[in-house]
Amino acid sequence: MKKYFLIGLLLTVSAFVQAQSAAVKKTLTPITLQPAIKIINPTTKHGPEKGSLLIIGGNVGSQRDIWDKFTELAGGKEKAVIVVVTTATGDSAAYDQKDVEILKKETGIKDVTLLHTNDLKEANSEAFIAPLKKATGVYFVGGRQWRIADAYLNTLTHKAFWDVLNRGGVIAGSSAGASIQGSFLWRGDTKGAQILIGDHTQGLGFLKSSAIDQHLLVRNREFDLVSLIRKSPQLIGIGLDEATAVVVQRDTLQVIGKSFVAIYDYNTILKSEEKSLPKGTEDYTVSSGPFFFLSAGQKYDLAKREVIREPRKIKPGNSAVKAK
Repeated sequence: MKKYFLIGLLLTVSAFVQAQSAAVKKTLTPITLQPAIKIINPTTKHGPEKGSLLIIGGNVGSQRDIWDKFTELAGGKEKAVIVVVTTATGDSAAYDQKDVEILKKETGIKDVTLLHTNDLKEANSEAFIAPLKKATGVYFVGGRQWRIADAYLNTLTHKAFWDVLNRGGVIAGSSAGASIQGSFLWRGDTKGAQILIGDHTQGLGFLKSSAIDQHLLVRNREFDLVSLIRKSPQLIGIGLDEATAVVVQRDTLQVIGKSFVAIYDYNTILKSEEKSLPKGTEDYTVSSGPFFFLSAGQKYDLAKREVIREPRKIKPGNSAVKAK
């Protein structure tokens, strides 16, 4: 099994490869990340230069606002051309049209094609990427994110995914299909998702300098990303609960769905330690913790690392300042 590591990845102790605790150990050293596909003169810090990302925390079901947003970003149900990537599920999904039929049912989009391989040679062939050349959207289903990395990382198919974005299309994915969109591949070990940093650490990098977790609240994963971001200030961490998603266009992130999204930023972690913790301790159970939640409709500026506060709307007749 080939192993993929980020360029410049610096990990000082092998304990992290074997980590099976709920959080990454505090000895993690800073990580230097480079995108798998080099971006020339980037104008965004984290988000895509063009197109949109739809990153879903798993178990999307029939969550209407998420499916409607995917359809909209892909060009509308009459014009959208979608490729569904089922590689994360395993070989059993190579010919199973279940996920294709689910997407058709939930969106009304008719032009949907299944894409599946675990063969790098096939992923590097022009014949394999033909459906992607006309695609307006790509949807990665859930499963194990390392399978996606094994099949597509740094191949012609990987480049073709980027081409969809660069044409203004949408890259979407749920669960493993969410995590693979980050540059640092979280829970990417072949032995199991309980190993936070394992034998696959490079994602497809659509969201630059990032690590993405999913099933956040349902599986009690809220604190798992803290130590990684604490030791790697250049990373932004995003944790998504189920049936909840973020839309990322350039460096603006917006939450949709029914639950919450957690943002993990180095400065937030640092401030929580300075204000709430005795010197030399590391207890993240305090209320002013090392991350914060966003709910549906809220926006976040990935470049400035701050919440976008929308102007308050004053209803007619309820002016805060009455004429004298």
